[in-house]
Amino acid sequence: MQKPSSMVPAILAVTCTTLGLFGCHDSNGSSEADAANIPSARVAAAQRGGISRVLTLAGQFQPYQVVDVHPKVSGYMSRINVDIGDIVHQGQTLAVLQVPELKAQLQSATFTMEQSKEEITRAQHEIDRAEAAYAALHAQSDRLKQAAANHPGLIAQQELDNALAQDLSAQAQVDSAKSAMAAAKEHMGAASADEQSVEALENYTSVTAPIAGVVIWRYADTGALIQGGTNSNDQALPIVRLSQSSLLRLRVPVPEDDVQYVHSGEQLEVRVDAIHRSFTGKVVRFTRNVNFETRTMETEIDVENKDLSIAPGMYANTLLVLEDHRDIVTIPVEALVLNGRQQTVYTLDGNNRIHISNVQVGLEGQKLAEIVSGLNPGDRVILGGQENYHEGQQVNPLLASEPASDTMQQTGGTIDMNAEGKEGGND
Repeated sequence: MQKPSSMVPAILAVTCTTLGLFGCHDSNGSSEADAANIPSARVAAAQRGGISRVLTLAGQFQPYQVVDVHPKVSGYMSRINVDIGDIVHQGQTLAVLQVPELKAQLQSATFTMEQSKEEITRAQHEIDRAEAAYAALHAQSDRLKQAAANHPGLIAQQELDNALAQDLSAQAQVDSAKSAMAAAKEHMGAASADEQSVEALENYTSVTAPIAGVVIWRYADTGALIQGGTNSNDQALPIVRLSQSSLLRLRVPVPEDDVQYVHSGEQLEVRVDAIHRSFTGKVVRFTRNVNFETRTMETEIDVENKDLSIAPGMYANTLLVLEDHRDIVTIPVEALVLNGRQQTVYTLDGNNRIHISNVQVGLEGQKLAEIVSGLNPGDRVILGGQENYHEGQQVNPLLASEPASDTMQQTGGTIDMNAEGKEGGND
């Protein structure tokens, strides 16, 4: 009867140990279940970076100037010194015309000029003669007056009157000779102007280049009758057409919505695929007028082309920076949630608990958005699926690696030089 009583403590001990083990296993299972119930969330950290908005446009090169070279006078083409593709310098003789009647006109003008010189010489001699005669008669009249004053009655009054009349007549002849001299000089001036005019026309028979450039077309040959380009209503053909190609205008049409971003001095990246060349250009001028049909504004970039590697008419693709924000706080666009009119983000605190925060958004790019206020660099935000979370909820963060900067491209039309070749390959 003593053995059963001695086994009771042992049984009680085993029972307590067993109950304790069951109790321990139940507590660990509860904590593991709680950890399994914490959802995971993909997050990204706010970073300092930049966002740019750029516009790609197709442009076409145009000569800086195009000049149709007409002769001033009409005549036969005696010689033409240039042809298509020739590079010419300003002042270079392009062609020489033959105008026979100009020689006769020049001879006539020269003869008239010589006559005018002779008239002036003759008029000068007439002045000298008239002044000499006047001097003699004036002196004689003065002597008679003096003698009559010293010896009254010695000189007859009639003789005094005749001397005075001759004196006045001689003075009138001097004035007449001087008038003739003035008329001769005026005639000489007219003759000189006529001679200079004919000489100028004679010089116009040699046609020179008004600008430095390239001959892009030739309209006349030796022996052809060329009409003078003195009347804008005439449909006379020029001798040649010159293109100033050492400096080109790159014209790009900027869409109406982006006109506000175009300013003089604005830089553009230019790529000329035809010659595999890229460079940076600056906006020099724009029309300040939006085309009614295309809703674009013509904008020009001056491009140096001293080696003539770029031919007018070639296409180029340009990249215009519309907006460029640097050293700003950026987060992925998918972190933003629109709550009414307010943009919000789901942020995580140090205990990985969610807090819904209002933010002010600035420039939005293709993947990133600028945060003007509401976040600091390093703050973590949830990316996507925000409807599955709520304020104060604890999550298991899965940090995603996101870029700090972004560039959003808009296209206003580009030129793909390989497009035709690609299409042909597909066929």
